[in-house]
Amino acid sequence: MIGGKWSAQVLVELGEGPRRFTQLERAITGISRRMLTVSLRDLERNGLITRTVYPDSPPRVEYATTSLIEDIREPLEALTDWARLAAPAITAARRTYDSSADSHP
Repeated sequence: MIGGKWSAQVLVELGEGPRRFTQLERAITGISRRMLTVSLRDLERNGLITRTVYPDSPPRVEYATTSLIEDIREPLEALTDWARLAAPAITAARRTYDSSADSHP
């Protein structure tokens, strides 16, 4: 449910408070509109976030976490922080592996 590439980042961002789609899109580096949409739908389907439509003109939609997230918020934030710090090392490891992929049987 939260193990996908983008789900944890969406949940951490929503942990700061309700957000609109464009706010999430700007805050999560590298996520496409399609992947954000898919992630939000999956999280909503699993009861981890809510989607509220306000009858403004144009309609305003906000996403927020539900109480189900409270028990995992702290470890989720720690994992996301680690991923951000480890990203350069992971990228370097991937490059090294990929450049030697021709030598693997």
